[in-house]
Amino acid sequence: MTHIPPLSPRPLRHLSHVRRRVLTAAQLRGQGVTGADVNERCRPGGPWQRILPGVFLLHPGPSTAEERVHAALLYAARSNAPAPARAVHIPVQPGAEDPHAAQPYADALITGLAALALHGFTSAAPLLSLDTIDVLVPRMRRLRSTGCVRIVRTPSLPAPAFVTGVPVAAVPRALADAVAELTDAGAVHQLLTEAVRDGYCEPASVVKELTAARLLGRPHVMGAVDSLKAEGRAIAETHLYRMVHEHGLPDPVWNVDLRLPGGPHLGGLDAYWPEQAVAVELDIRTPRQDKDAVWAEYARKREYLERLGITVVHITPRKLRAAMEQQAAVVRTALMASNDRDPAAHVVVLPR
Repeated sequence: MTHIPPLSPRPLRHLSHVRRRVLTAAQLRGQGVTGADVNERCRPGGPWQRILPGVFLLHPGPSTAEERVHAALLYAARSNAPAPARAVHIPVQPGAEDPHAAQPYADALITGLAALALHGFTSAAPLLSLDTIDVLVPRMRRLRSTGCVRIVRTPSLPAPAFVTGVPVAAVPRALADAVAELTDAGAVHQLLTEAVRDGYCEPASVVKELTAARLLGRPHVMGAVDSLKAEGRAIAETHLYRMVHEHGLPDPVWNVDLRLPGGPHLGGLDAYWPEQAVAVELDIRTPRQDKDAVWAEYARKREYLERLGITVVHITPRKLRAAMEQQAAVVRTALMASNDRDPAAHVVVLPR
């Protein structure tokens, strides 16, 4: 049999790194491995196997989850340049990364349930149990789904997130691609709830991706999104409670409606300090709503309340989670500034 040069001073079979266990035909050719050599080694009972078209697993037996993900990316990548011909002369210290081991994954991202599993979702099935791995590629790529790979096309490839070095779609996009293949309402609800509850993303970003994917017309998706909005509000309210108590703000009255005595309803507020006439309102708009119309309503209410001498602080769930101390400082400043303002009009405070 033709001698196959090793990819490092150690024999190929002793290399455990996944990027040494899964290689493309182009990469093997770059190491002097001919097509005939590959065919010989991939015969039944041989030491290698073809895992996907043009992608080879350099050991017998089942592939690992990591190998399947790597193979899927190599199959879908725009180009897989062969490793440098002189790679054989580069010594690799035990435990060190071979400088030529990194492979390009041009124009390919893991998405869908596989991406959610990599992000750490407990409600997503483990990678090894997935029949298919979704790979996101630009629409014009000439690729077809095959084996364990399902090709998902997009007009513009989003910027990747990296999980243990693997390029994956950000959580909102991965959710949309996963939901597109799911018909079980419970599974959709679990994924969306975990995304918001565990802080992977905001409800608005999820709804934006679902809207772009034209999935909101599906009844089981619409139901999950309605629950998602309620979940997002509950989480934001919890963070608001934490902000008040952990940053030493005085206790407000929570979830109230304001009315003028004997007059019209002024609107609901998430927190209100009657003595200082300072209010906090959570901004939980989603892309499903008409942004201009909803914001106009926010602005009208705020303007009316401020004409009555009530300071309104708008806080988004994202800012509340990512910059709680800064938001607490804004509220504290508004409370302290109340001493320098004219007294506010008398309003009736009712539970909401």
